[in-house]
Amino acid sequence: MYTDKVMDHFTKPRNVGEIENPDGVGEVGNASCGDIMKIFLKVENDIITDVKFKTFGCGAAIATSSMVTEMAIGKTIDEALALSNQAVAEALDGLPAQKMHCSNLAADALHEAIKNYRETHK
Repeated sequence: MYTDKVMDHFTKPRNVGEIENPDGVGEVGNASCGDIMKIFLKVENDIITDVKFKTFGCGAAIATSSMVTEMAIGKTIDEALALSNQAVAEALDGLPAQKMHCSNLAADALHEAIKNYRETHK
């Protein structure tokens, strides 16, 4: 059902936790399945230098959260905004169709964190 990459990011998630004094925080959730993702950003000179996440949800939710943090570190704010949920799923070699709508909210959480960063660092 899940790819090897999904299982790897689920069983050994990267960048779990919180950033003390983050530059941006984003949280999204899906009430129908209960997945909730919170992303914390550290930004220096328009570059994302650190990303951490806390996710409550299924294996796919944890895997997508882990993957999006890996994809965002080192990117500019604009490059990170271009990351889509589809790109995250593709980086994991795909997700089951029934998991795409609820557990793949990771890019949305990242975008919310960037929005928060931009609102608080004008």
